Amino acid sequence: MNGLMMNMQLSIASIVEHAERINGDVEIVSVMGDQPRHRYTYREAFARTRKLSDSMALWGLEQGDRIATLAWNDYRHFEIYYAAACSGYVCHTINPRLFPEQLAYIINHAEDRYVCIDPDFVSLAESLVDQCPTVQGWVIMTSEEDMPETRLPNVICYETLVAAGNEAFQWAPLDENAACALCYTSGTTGNPKGVLYSHRSTILHAYAAMMPDALGISQRDVVMPIVPMFHVNAWGNPYSCPMAGAKLVLPGNRMGDGQFMATLINEEGVTLSAGVPTVWLGMLAHLKASGDDVASLRQIIVGGAACPLSIMEDFDHYGVEVRVGWGMTEMSPLGTVNASMGSREGFGEQAFAKVRLKAGRQIFGVEMKIVDDEGHDLPWDGVAFGSLLVRGPWVCSSYFKLEGSDAHAHEGWFETGDVATIDSQGYMAITDRIKDVIKSGGEWISSIEVENAATDHTKVAEAAVIGHFHPKWSERPLLIVVRGSDSQDLTAEEMLAWFDGKIAKWWTPDAVEFIDELPHTATGKVQKVKLRQMFKDYVFPGTEA
Repeated sequence: MNGLMMNMQLSIASIVEHAERINGDVEIVSVMGDQPRHRYTYREAFARTRKLSDSMALWGLEQGDRIATLAWNDYRHFEIYYAAACSGYVCHTINPRLFPEQLAYIINHAEDRYVCIDPDFVSLAESLVDQCPTVQGWVIMTSEEDMPETRLPNVICYETLVAAGNEAFQWAPLDENAACALCYTSGTTGNPKGVLYSHRSTILHAYAAMMPDALGISQRDVVMPIVPMFHVNAWGNPYSCPMAGAKLVLPGNRMGDGQFMATLINEEGVTLSAGVPTVWLGMLAHLKASGDDVASLRQIIVGGAACPLSIMEDFDHYGVEVRVGWGMTEMSPLGTVNASMGSREGFGEQAFAKVRLKAGRQIFGVEMKIVDDEGHDLPWDGVAFGSLLVRGPWVCSSYFKLEGSDAHAHEGWFETGDVATIDSQGYMAITDRIKDVIKSGGEWISSIEVENAATDHTKVAEAAVIGHFHPKWSERPLLIVVRGSDSQDLTAEEMLAWFDGKIAKWWTPDAVEFIDELPHTATGKVQKVKLRQMFKDYVFPGTEA
């Protein structure tokens, strides 16, 4: 017997309808390159979105066709998110920080029909245009008076496109399982892979993100996503905020400017923000140097890379709760969130420091397990570690135009590529990537835990650990450090002594090398493949032939 409940489709258009009626007067604020700070309401935003959809309808596209974006976090990008999805098309967000050959590959693989570009990326688009035969038009996201000179063919002015549409335009109903958005992985091991989100998965993910022990977004919040809208839908913020009625602050191309971020937080009353650790390092450096504060800010979500304990403790001084989030492009991206601050009193200081560094507990809707090399389930005891598998309604079942990937070899589960432990309370900790794990003398060493300990040193800006050949132990950890700007006196001896009592003695790196900058992926993750290449001929001291 089925329940007698209405079967309403979960569609992106339902967010629009709700926000227009309930949260219509709430602001969206954007930092723009072609005008002063832009302000309007959700009601005004979605009126323009309907006009944009009306104009897009003249392009002759079919349901499921891809419309790409090369753009920052601003109101025009927000409008394209909704206009494409609500029209039955797929909004394909492209990371402009990828290599040109990756960008061309992605556009061609997705078979993008139109590409919407911020003026900042016109020259980048010009370098790609001859390699992208599927693209029928290039929409430059600006006004007629600010249109740049360009050799791009079939150029369309965004504001002219919007002005030509009718705000009374109505979208046709869509199946909740229809595709709405597409994002490619960063492609650190081969070509990027496309993750195709559905209306249903996106709505459920947005709901989950709003839960109090997840991102905890409510109508009382002012949310500034520093995580880019071209990377996994800015962790769902463009959907969760209008659902909740939170004011949305979009920082444009100033996301890496710590001083500007602090100013924007104070001027707009930002209460919640999200971004990768390097962003927060820049802002903390400014706050310490200037004596400024961020009084309105109550919480930040840190993800994309391991968050040093020092960042959390520094923000404690400013009254800001730091929550670590973990996920993947393949997970929309949220999988776990660490909201341990609420139970801090139940831990001693050292125990709490260890807990808050973990990736957190799975949010409702996500299931996870760890398995050994034979695929057997491992216990949640905080000791056993193995391959991390996940499943859920916003986890990809396969890659776009790539059936039967190794990542989906476990029936009904997605192989994350991470090695993890899970303790009895459900706190998951990533100990390594499967391809980065260090096996020394038959025993495993967690490079992430060693890195976390290293970055707690006040003279360390960044650190990475790689496994390197050792004639006796097969592999030993090599620590690679970027000194802080005023810490050029940091020595290898001081660094190695720092680990005493903080990690297992046999985990202590055999050597330290200092470099000016770590290589990063387009999404800010350390490229250990490049580090291993840089140090391929390295010989540990004392092991010379």
